Amino acid sequence: MKQLVILSGKGGTGKTSVAAAFAHLAAEGNCPIPAILADADVDASNLELVLRPAVLQAHDFVGGSIAIIDSETCQVCGTCAEVCRFDAIVLADTNQKPPRVDTIACDGCAACFYQCPTQAIKMEPQLAGQWFRSKSRYGPLFHAALRPAQENSGKLVTMVKQQARLLALDEGYELIIVDGPPGIGCPVISAASGADLVLIVTEPTAAGVHDLERVLQTTQHFGLPALVCINKADLYPQATAAIQAFCRERGIEVVGYIPFDTIVTQAMIKGMPVTAFSDGSVADALRQIWMRVMTALESVG
Repeated sequence: MKQLVILSGKGGTGKTSVAAAFAHLAAEGNCPIPAILADADVDASNLELVLRPAVLQAHDFVGGSIAIIDSETCQVCGTCAEVCRFDAIVLADTNQKPPRVDTIACDGCAACFYQCPTQAIKMEPQLAGQWFRSKSRYGPLFHAALRPAQENSGKLVTMVKQQARLLALDEGYELIIVDGPPGIGCPVISAASGADLVLIVTEPTAAGVHDLERVLQTTQHFGLPALVCINKADLYPQATAAIQAFCRERGIEVVGYIPFDTIVTQAMIKGMPVTAFSDGSVADALRQIWMRVMTALESVG
């Protein structure tokens, strides 16, 4: 079983469009068993918008804890507010009323819990979101949704990937395609953990090389082999050439160039991968990238 993780330095580069196309190509190709799909961008999970899955299972995800003050036990000493580094304890205007907890500001560090002299504070686990197992046209899909104002620490990303891996082991799937989150933060590290190969989707913009360099530093730090594809490669040839030169200097293979075409938007509106919607230049480029990625994946591990 191999894990392919698709990353990008920022949102909006076309990472999910590439992941959806790969899901379609894996299902229609010569794979004896289609791939399992995992949307690890739990902050803005949108692979489901293209794959239109039917939810089979929904599970609550409990994240961190927040402080709860018992008004009956609290002596209004103010110690909790003094030790809170996040200014999450709001003192009342009068000393007769207990303070309240700003649940959004509370980081769950429990400093107030340990320092309260009357044990009037408890730490209460919070429902942070849900994760789902769904059935899509191109194979099983695991995805998730964070609740508003909940912090994405990477734990939910790990949960999504773990469930995809368990199903792959149980049912003999040969490939997991992970649509990762953008950037280089904790969720990205969780998504990339255990990957056999990373495909970085970049675009020829002023910040393209900078964003690409950050992601490559992350993958190299964890010893993950990486490939690069350039989306909308024909919009700004000078920046495309700069990305090519950057990758050449660092020995990173550029496996393909996707031209700009409004057909991608049309496919998204129809809720279809572009490779299933059209046989034009974009679909041809994605098919070539898919074949080169599969060749590289076979040679690793």
